[in-house]
Amino acid sequence: MATLHRHVRTGFVRTLLALVAALSLIAGTAAFAFAARVASAPSPPGEVGAWGSNAFGELGDGTTTDRATPVRVSGLVDAVAVDAGDHHSLALLSDGTVRAWGQNGNGELGDGTTTERLTPVQVVGLSGVIAVAGGGFHSLALLRDGTVRAWGWNANGQLGDGTTTERHTPVAVGGLTGAVAISAGAYHSLALLADGTVRAWGWNPYGQLGDGTTTERHTPVAVTRLSGVTAISAGGFHSLALLSDGTVRAWGLNDSGQVGDGTTTNRDAPVAVAGLAGVTALAGGSFHSLAVVAGGRVRAWGLNAEGQLGDGTTTDRHTPTAVSGMRGAVAVSAGFDHSLALLGNGSIAAWGLDNHGQVGNGTVATIGCHCKTTPVRVKNRTGQPVTMISAGGDHSLAIQP
Repeated sequence: MATLHRHVRTGFVRTLLALVAALSLIAGTAAFAFAARVASAPSPPGEVGAWGSNAFGELGDGTTTDRATPVRVSGLVDAVAVDAGDHHSLALLSDGTVRAWGQNGNGELGDGTTTERLTPVQVVGLSGVIAVAGGGFHSLALLRDGTVRAWGWNANGQLGDGTTTERHTPVAVGGLTGAVAISAGAYHSLALLADGTVRAWGWNPYGQLGDGTTTERHTPVAVTRLSGVTAISAGGFHSLALLSDGTVRAWGLNDSGQVGDGTTTNRDAPVAVAGLAGVTALAGGSFHSLAVVAGGRVRAWGLNAEGQLGDGTTTDRHTPTAVSGMRGAVAVSAGFDHSLALLGNGSIAAWGLDNHGQVGNGTVATIGCHCKTTPVRVKNRTGQPVTMISAGGDHSLAIQP
C-alpha cells in the first residue's frame, strides 16, 4: 500500500475507484481526485484568490500555469461564497447567480457545454442561490426556497434527479425541500434540512449515504439515526455531521481511519467520532477529516501519507490528533491531500501535499513526500483579511474583500 502512495488506492478500494475513474476518463474527464466541503454561509463580497494546480484552468486566471501563491481569479469582484471541486471551481455572487471555471468534461460548470474554461462563466438558469458545493465531477446549488439544483456527472445518481443521465445545465434534485446546507463528495451528495436531519444520494458502496445499506440511490434518502445536525461535510467516500451538542458523527469508507472511531471498518450508518467535543466546524477531505474545537485548535484524522493531518508525521490516525501549533482557527477545509484553516485574524494556515503549490506559501515541496507536515502561512495576496476558504483536489480558493 505504501509503495504505490495512496493516490492509487490498492486492494478492492483502489480497484473500485479505478473503475469509476476509468468511466470518468471515457466520458472525457481526467483523474478522480476531488475535494468536498460543507457549503458555508456567505461572506462579505470580495475578490477570489486561487493557487495550486491549474491543469484545467481551475485557478481562473486565464492560464493553465500552476501557482504557488494566490492569484486573482479573473473578473470576480463580488463573490460571497466559493467552493472547489476536483478540478473545477464555483463562486456565488452577491446577486445570487453562480460562476464556474476549470474542468468541464462532464458539464460540471453548468454552462451547457463540455468546454474547459480558464476564466469564470455563468452557470445557466440559476438565480436566488445561497450556497454552492463542488464534488468530483458534479456541482450543487442551494436556492433561497430550500430546494437544490445539480449538474455534471451523474453515473451514480449524484445529481439526485432520479436518473443517471449527465446534465450540462442545472436540474432539480428530486423531492428535496427545506434544505439549509449542501455538500458534495466524489460521487455522492448531502443536504442538511431545517429540521436537523440529513438527506443523501449517489454512490454508496462504502455506506457513505448512511442509510444502513450500500445501495446506490438516485434520489435523496434519509441518513439513519441522525438528528440535531448543525453542519455537514461530504468527504471523498465518507460523510461527516456536526451535532448541536458539539460532537461529530461519521460514516462511509474508513480504510484509513477517516471515520475516526478507532477502527478501519466501513460504516453504513453514523457512528461517533472518538474523543471530540466542543466542535465548531468540520471538513471532510478525500481520505481524511478535520474539526475545529475550543480555542480554535484543530483536530485531524485519517490518511496522512502526505502530512495532511498536520501533526508532523506521515502516520495515519484512526482517532483525532492535534494539528501542530494551531490556535485561533474559525474554519477548515480539506482537499485531496492538503488542508486549510482560516484563522480569526483573516490569515490562512495550510499543510499537506504541496506538489502543485496548493499550500500557497510560495514554495513547492520537492523532497521526500513533497509535502509540509505542519502548518505554514499562505501568502496574503492583497493584505486584506480572508473571509472564506475552500480546498479543492490540488488547488485552493479564498475570498478577500
